[in-house]
Amino acid sequence: MTGNQIGPNNILSVQSLTRRFGGIVANNNISFDVQKGSITALIGPNGAGKTTVFNCITGFYRVSSGKIYINTSSGISEVGALLRRPFTGGSYLVARAGVARTFQNIRLFSDMTVLENLMVAQHLKVDSNLLRGMMASNTFLQHEEQALDTAYKWLQIMELEQYANRLAGELAYGRQRRLEIARAMCISPELICLDEPAAGLNPRETEQLSELIQSLRSDHKVTVLLIEHDMGLVMEISDHIVVLDYGQVIAAGDAETVRNSPEVIAAYLGTEEES
Repeated sequence: MTGNQIGPNNILSVQSLTRRFGGIVANNNISFDVQKGSITALIGPNGAGKTTVFNCITGFYRVSSGKIYINTSSGISEVGALLRRPFTGGSYLVARAGVARTFQNIRLFSDMTVLENLMVAQHLKVDSNLLRGMMASNTFLQHEEQALDTAYKWLQIMELEQYANRLAGELAYGRQRRLEIARAMCISPELICLDEPAAGLNPRETEQLSELIQSLRSDHKVTVLLIEHDMGLVMEISDHIVVLDYGQVIAAGDAETVRNSPEVIAAYLGTEEES
């Protein structure tokens, strides 16, 4: 989609995104849309620029050129405009607009308990004014109780309730992955961006992850955008797939279209040079 608007059925529109690091072009004129209520996958070989796209969408990087629009219940936001607001962090405002993310490398507070990780995640919603907290005002206590309810809700969904008082760093790797998703969901996002959620998981854990991602969409009405190298997972759950190679979109469509794309096959498997 081009222009300066986003379609009413899209929650995200990436329009001619380019991101440079000095003389290196990590993303080159990338455009794609994410429909509300969909599971969309962003795939490609290592170094294709996928995580850079995520970082631009979620406000960790500023784009060199192009536009990114978010369309949630709070209205239509242009990410670049959010990042230009003074005295605020871009990722904070993107999260306030209804977008959450996880990371390729798990970023939990390992020396805090599982429950504390979920409580800290809700600082955007909880009235944490120090004076009100010290005075134990009714408003502060009410928000604190709501945050606890939300935390325990997601502990139950992720089957982590029994580990609530364990240090996050003591959890098995697969449980840490689920905790990171729970932490993202605690801010009630409308779009969640999952960066390689299946990395390091065994086949059983990957199967459970597949069920979880589909449940986020069907049961919790969250749109999902994910980066993933597990092609079995991607092909099974994705409504739409966008393929990057060398920082550019080389294919897009449903699983069947992408699976049979000569450009995608060449990007992943290479092609024989003519003799």
